[in-house]
Amino acid sequence: MFLKDNEVIALFAIIVYFFAVVAFYQAIKNDRMKSRGKRPEDDSGSDNLLSWPFLARKEFLVAIFVTAALLVWGIVTDAPLEEQADPSVTPNPSKAPWYFLGLQEMLVYFDPWIAGVTFPTLIIVGLMAIPYIDVNPKGNGYYTFSERWFAITVFSFGFLFMWVILIAIGVFVRGPGWMWFWPWQEWNPHRIIAETNYDLTQFFGIDSKSLLGSVIGGGVVVAYYLVGITAPYLYMKYKKIQVIEKLGIERYSMVAFLFLTMMGLPIKVFLRLVFHLKYVWVTPWFNI
Repeated sequence: MFLKDNEVIALFAIIVYFFAVVAFYQAIKNDRMKSRGKRPEDDSGSDNLLSWPFLARKEFLVAIFVTAALLVWGIVTDAPLEEQADPSVTPNPSKAPWYFLGLQEMLVYFDPWIAGVTFPTLIIVGLMAIPYIDVNPKGNGYYTFSERWFAITVFSFGFLFMWVILIAIGVFVRGPGWMWFWPWQEWNPHRIIAETNYDLTQFFGIDSKSLLGSVIGGGVVVAYYLVGITAPYLYMKYKKIQVIEKLGIERYSMVAFLFLTMMGLPIKVFLRLVFHLKYVWVTPWFNI
């Protein structure tokens, strides 16, 4: 089911991925120039390009064009209004604004305190920590991939292949009852799917709410972070990779913790969809 207000979301996704492709194209182009012994700045014929008036002029023209396009679009397109609100009837599906649909989709796989509080907080903290944990001086003022492959790959995966896709799923795929409907399927409000999910220890015949089940689940979560942080550190120490010396143990631990937490989202989604795994760690206070 394609609603009229979803046109904006589709346009948003197209624009995001278009400019991502443009950025990667320019980065690969600059990397090839560098491999031939040229600097990226040499392509413009000057070492420096002033922001004023060159960049500011282009941004001003783009702002005028976008404003005019939105004005024309708003005049020729009717507002996507639905029927008059009824306080006794809850819309089905009941969806948050599009920019919160990623969080709403995460509620399918995580407890509300993780999906609605912990993950958004870590996203903000991680973005704030970038200037303090990024010790790579290269890539300033020009596009490059080879000189900043780890930072670009992690950010692109987290934003383009996780956040944007979660929003698209919430907009186009989730229908009545927050069930999964492919774009070619009609939204059936009476559709019922019987799905049984299990906690990790239940696969081994152990009650997840028991003390033993809680200890096993907590051990798995702790081992995930412990092994994920120490194993790469010891490997890079053994190989004498200089990035460890530049980062230091504190910044490396923060980078590894944020990276492992981010990767926990697709891992949990995969386990839920394939193995019907609900929670790894169950306690009386929280579930993970």
